[in-house]
Amino acid sequence: MLEIFDTHTHLNVENFKDKESQELALAKEMGVFYHNVVGFDYETIDAAIALAQKYPEVYATVGWHPTEAGSYNQAIEDIIVAHLKNPKVIALGEIGLDYHWMQDPKEVQIEVFKRQIQLAKDHELPFVVHTRDALEDTYNVLKEVGVGPRGGIMHSYSGSLEMAEKFMALGMMISFSGVVTFKKAIELQEAAQQLPLDKILVETDAPYLAPVPKRGRENHTAYTRYVVDKIAELRGISIEEVAAATTANAKRIFNCD
Repeated sequence: MLEIFDTHTHLNVENFKDKESQELALAKEMGVFYHNVVGFDYETIDAAIALAQKYPEVYATVGWHPTEAGSYNQAIEDIIVAHLKNPKVIALGEIGLDYHWMQDPKEVQIEVFKRQIQLAKDHELPFVVHTRDALEDTYNVLKEVGVGPRGGIMHSYSGSLEMAEKFMALGMMISFSGVVTFKKAIELQEAAQQLPLDKILVETDAPYLAPVPKRGRENHTAYTRYVVDKIAELRGISIEEVAAATTANAKRIFNCD
């Protein structure tokens, strides 16, 4: 039986309000049994915690998104730290750099990114990295401050095999979303094909980035199955092998059963 771990989903956003039970039921039908719900601001952090408390198969990750970096302060940090003590909170994130929307200057984003990496280390948790149009700076920050023994995850990775190998050398795992199914994602598909199987994860980033054959529609945590299918196709191995490996990888880095 397939047991897939969606390592990054947003069941905590308005799209899924009061529909979480149906989402989780559909996911099980497609072999997706574990879910990491990621909070990134006040509202979504609270919702992620509530879902993790309600459903045994749901875990939470909490952090302050780079597009919100300008509002980061001690009060926010205190809230994040308080949640990190919750046993259902398995990582800190999503944190990082976003030069696409550029809501705050690079210097501000980098400072908040570094600060939250340190929080993850202090609390012996992995961290989840969001990077958009900022791969080089993201790499440089991680290289400068160090990833730490619990490691980290490059969420919805979209770069090359070469860059993925550089992140891996620092201690990061590489997580593939529905983007890997896109016809023009040639470099990314090469990474999914070539990276060591014990270093990769799968995710949806639902409700965003729906994979082929659902591209252009609302994404669902169930659709992690299509990501697994594509990686199996690229590597020439069974979907069972990809599911088993990526779920074992997720449980290892998140330190959860």
